[in-house]
Amino acid sequence: MSIATPPELGAYDGQLLGTRSTMARPQGRLDRHHGSVEDLPGAGCDSTNLHYVEWLRRQSMLRDAGVMARQFTAQASMWRNPYANPDPRMAVRTASVWFTAYASSLITEEGRTFLDTLADEDLWQAFRQVGIEAVHTGPVKRAGGLRGWNATPTIDGHFDRISTQIDPVFGTEEQYRHLCDVAARFGGTIIDDIVPGHTGKGADFRLAEMNDGDYPGIYHMVQIPAEYWAMLPDVPEGRDSVNVDEATEELLERAGFIVGRLQRVIFYDKGVKETNWSATAPVRGVDGVERRWVYLHYFKEGQPSINWLDPTFAGMRMVVGDALHSLADLGAGALRLDANGFLGIERSAGGDPAWSEGHPLSDAANHVIAGMVRKMGGFTFQELNLSIDDILSASASGPDLSYDFVNRPAYHHALVTQNVEFLRLTLNLGLDMGVDPASLVHALQNHDELTYELIHFRRRHATDVFAFGGTELSGLQLAERIQADLTGSLVSDGGFNMVFTTNGIACTTVSVIAAAMGLRPDDELSALDVERIRAAHLLLAMFNGLQPGVLALSGWDITGMLTLEAEEAGDLLATGDTRWINRGAHDLIGADPAATQSVSGVPRGRSLYGSLDEQLTDATSFARRLQRVLEIRRRYGIAAARQLDVPLVSHPGVLAMVHALDGDLGTQVTVLNFTDTEAVAGWRSEHLAPGTVMVDALSGTVMATVDANNCLAVALTAHQGMCLVERVPAERSDFPTGHQATTPPGTGRH
Repeated sequence: MSIATPPELGAYDGQLLGTRSTMARPQGRLDRHHGSVEDLPGAGCDSTNLHYVEWLRRQSMLRDAGVMARQFTAQASMWRNPYANPDPRMAVRTASVWFTAYASSLITEEGRTFLDTLADEDLWQAFRQVGIEAVHTGPVKRAGGLRGWNATPTIDGHFDRISTQIDPVFGTEEQYRHLCDVAARFGGTIIDDIVPGHTGKGADFRLAEMNDGDYPGIYHMVQIPAEYWAMLPDVPEGRDSVNVDEATEELLERAGFIVGRLQRVIFYDKGVKETNWSATAPVRGVDGVERRWVYLHYFKEGQPSINWLDPTFAGMRMVVGDALHSLADLGAGALRLDANGFLGIERSAGGDPAWSEGHPLSDAANHVIAGMVRKMGGFTFQELNLSIDDILSASASGPDLSYDFVNRPAYHHALVTQNVEFLRLTLNLGLDMGVDPASLVHALQNHDELTYELIHFRRRHATDVFAFGGTELSGLQLAERIQADLTGSLVSDGGFNMVFTTNGIACTTVSVIAAAMGLRPDDELSALDVERIRAAHLLLAMFNGLQPGVLALSGWDITGMLTLEAEEAGDLLATGDTRWINRGAHDLIGADPAATQSVSGVPRGRSLYGSLDEQLTDATSFARRLQRVLEIRRRYGIAAARQLDVPLVSHPGVLAMVHALDGDLGTQVTVLNFTDTEAVAGWRSEHLAPGTVMVDALSGTVMATVDANNCLAVALTAHQGMCLVERVPAERSDFPTGHQATTPPGTGRH
């Protein structure tokens, strides 16, 4: 028997290095002279102290952006790469399996920083063994705010950036550059972040409040004349601003100062954030005039939104400069665009909410950012919960890749209900609307909650009718039905998971599986329980990895982390941000087995799988089973395949995805049993040629032959996944010889 396989590329190094981008990478360097507080005369921390104002200017991102930008003006290196159109397959060829790190949660060896730990060559050797080709560092630049001379802590996991400098708690710029160098030696890519939607309240915002130069042009902020201050809320002692309530928002809109309410209030919290607008306390400007401002923040009060269409274009200059620094100075090969879907805001007619989502300005701004990154030889991806329509729109000219927030709640729904109907619906909607799965980042878990907003159904298609569960439901009804199924199965008093505002469920992949299996935190998990969890976890990894696009894995996935209990998370939950329970500290490489928390103070969580180095010595471990899946994924080029069909399957708990492989490799079918029992499943697809013998590449076993009606049927055990490929007919002696490898226990049949 022989299985269709591509020509061997030799050693793994050759396979990995052969995928790396050869685009030209312009270089630059940001030479800072910020000075320290101790070097500055005068203790005043307002506009009357010119030394303080100048210190703020030297701290500002807008200033650094100008320094970076001038290095590339009129340089031939800026014209060597194509940049107009997104190129998802170039991005996938560069790196198709990512490790998504989270700096605050990684346990490091004493004396080593987060960036130094990620640059460990033993870790990269382990990554290469498993098949990981890129590391997304997550946000590591300074974040939070400034009150006078003093820094205030981040309020959103370092997504409230205030500087281009690396936060010292995570490392140094030299360590970041070293990390990029180590990654390159192992054929890998480092992915950094920019945040085009907002900043923290750092130097740039403080200078904006002082009405200094172009700084107010960075933000959606409006000066309120003194005669109207009576309509603004008082700012409590010790605060610098306060959220306005809905009545005040309406007054400000009627007075013509702001565009009013937006399409939704993200992170809504009664008495804390009731609108997307806040009012500052009086601030004396550099011209001596005292002002109060009302500013927009889509997210938290400490995250003022960037204005992409101010005449100064200061916000655009600042964001692009930050991107140049990450790519040309630090050495990153790609960037995540965070909160990049809220870059346009416009008043609506007839009392409707302001146009703030799906705005053409967002597409235009993303085109500018993504185009600049491609000019610099890199690629971008957006991590934003969007409708399928908006993903399609963005893919026309913006980021090269989009995060797959549409199918993630759907495959969790399939697991907890043991029914794939909704998952098949979301996959087919994407296909029907023209979204290429190869342009998506399919992730198991990231630092955030499991989003169950289902924006596509709840907003853009709220009144459309969908067939589901033997009846017809509106998009809104369907979203509410799925959300109720998820919360009903995954959230309970004293359980593993918690609701996070109106956005979703704070959970890990493992805690989703454990809750779906009826397990609770106070249960003593047996070896059989852990094996069942591991098998279901691998099934979800196969769903994400045995289809076109990027597969993203977190440290919580690799080490098999459960959520923190509320008592363990302690003060981290004080603001109501329940996501901290899914961000438990974890030890990826056995750096400090005795550590009880990360350097950032995140408590250590409970790992079911152990560290990566421990797992690589155990053929039955999650990492070793995953290694086999990624080997097959790479061997058949599934990441760059074309999805042809997601057919109806005879068994309600089994999903099939049909793909066309590149070259002469034929058709590949991913088959997944989302139930905890055996299943016999059959399906028909016009893309299956009668008489074709299909082999499970994971086990090397002949599974079935396509019948005269283009039908295929297989038998699967509980939570089993298969990667079916065509067996080469004996007469085709010119085809590469099939690869047969032993399968680590549990990879094929569980």
